[in-house]
Amino acid sequence: MLRAPDQLTLLPQWKSSHYDVVVGVLSARNNHELRNVIRSTWLKHSLQHPALSQRVLVKFVIGARGCQVPVEDREDPYSCRLLNITNPVLNQEIEAFSLSEDTSSELSEDRVVSVSFRVLYPIVITSLGVFYDASDGGFQRNITVKLYQADQEEALFVARFSPPSCGVQVNKLWYKPVEQFILPESFEGTIVWESQDLQGLVSRNLHRVAVNDGGGVLRVLTAGEGALPHEFTEGAEGVAGGFIFTIQGDNTEAQKRAMCPVPRRPWRGWKSNTEGDALLKNLHSRPRRLLDHISNLQEEDALLKEESRLHGDIVFVDVIDTYRNVPAKLLNFYRWTVETTDFDLLLKTDDDCYIDLEAVFNRIALKNLDGPNFWWGNFRLNWAVDRTGKWQELEYPSPVYPAFACGSGYVISKDIVHWLASNSGRLKTYQGEDVSMGIWMAAIGPKRYQETPQLTGLPGQHREHSLQPAALAPRLGRLQQRTTACGCARRRASRGCCRPRSTPRGSWPRCGS
Repeated sequence: MLRAPDQLTLLPQWKSSHYDVVVGVLSARNNHELRNVIRSTWLKHSLQHPALSQRVLVKFVIGARGCQVPVEDREDPYSCRLLNITNPVLNQEIEAFSLSEDTSSELSEDRVVSVSFRVLYPIVITSLGVFYDASDGGFQRNITVKLYQADQEEALFVARFSPPSCGVQVNKLWYKPVEQFILPESFEGTIVWESQDLQGLVSRNLHRVAVNDGGGVLRVLTAGEGALPHEFTEGAEGVAGGFIFTIQGDNTEAQKRAMCPVPRRPWRGWKSNTEGDALLKNLHSRPRRLLDHISNLQEEDALLKEESRLHGDIVFVDVIDTYRNVPAKLLNFYRWTVETTDFDLLLKTDDDCYIDLEAVFNRIALKNLDGPNFWWGNFRLNWAVDRTGKWQELEYPSPVYPAFACGSGYVISKDIVHWLASNSGRLKTYQGEDVSMGIWMAAIGPKRYQETPQLTGLPGQHREHSLQPAALAPRLGRLQQRTTACGCARRRASRGCCRPRSTPRGSWPRCGS
């Protein structure tokens, strides 16, 4: 059974009367106006229709808890992970990895070793280095070190170490300077060490080296225990050297000439003489911002509770309401549906979409969709897995996803809903609910019924990312005049049918270019 948080109450658990179709509308907690637009258009029509009102149950699916981390303090806007920067070391060179003095310098069998990292605040890498204790006979190896952007095949820059050109020794590392790039927030990179000799590298497991993250401005990425290496990992996962970096601090004239365009958070727009000042001000104001955010969450809880009491059409599921949790949100709704409702089919949609339920029933009859194990929607095939950005997927190792339904909605049979609900505690969730559904369905091989592309929205291209409810209502009204079963009136940045394919970012430009 779902566990209700203190501030919100989940709907009572009972078996209601039979419905031909249960409609689950995924909705964010703060989308009050979008829900009201639906209530005043297609949902109102279904409730007033003498036949539809008895055959259809429509519920908005909302996470019972909001993220307690303010958006400005999250690693990204899609999760609830704290951007945990504390005491950043400004205007100093920082060694990312180091070995303790008593660590031996034994060779490993690995000739290729790599480590991946994510930048949480803009940094500049000034040098790349290798582990090698040359106290006896000097540097006697040939090693290449490269830095790659996670989704690129060409290295951003390279350092080559050899006996005649070995760089500068600092403790047990040898460093060589590289072209200075500003690596922006959210940059994900991989450093690869490759031995050009027959011997392996001096390398260490990540747990056996000291990591200096500059106060939290970067995070080392690991596959984790029992997980396969990430697709962009080369050779063995570990560290065979290090790099030196600086945090983007004082915005001097010299640095202005060298700086590359860097994406900024809203708080970085403050009028400040230095980037470092803006960062420090943000950290200093975090406690006050957190208090304000908690107060806003309490107000939001009260509004949602009143909205639910007034309309009786909301299911609160026990998840933190963020984009990354939408797959878990969906599984929880499937459980709620099975536990509380007697039904034949389930239609999943979103809160910016119009559903012509009469057309849906006509299509179901036309396609004879009355058997078990079927999935009706607009399917995306051979869709490449993104390794960076909003739709970053590091947990699914294949280069492409299984077929998944995208667009304004899909319909699945009752037995599939029961299978998903009964396995909800074991099904792994991925970065999006659409691709997660495709991966889950690959295990049971349902009969897939392809809908025409017109199912997914208005004619032409409408990709406004912030269409307001006042503008959404007329579009939903116009959709009511159309014969398509479904449509999304607001063009979000979405995958495939309702969102353009994201293009890989090019290499970041050199500083000064």
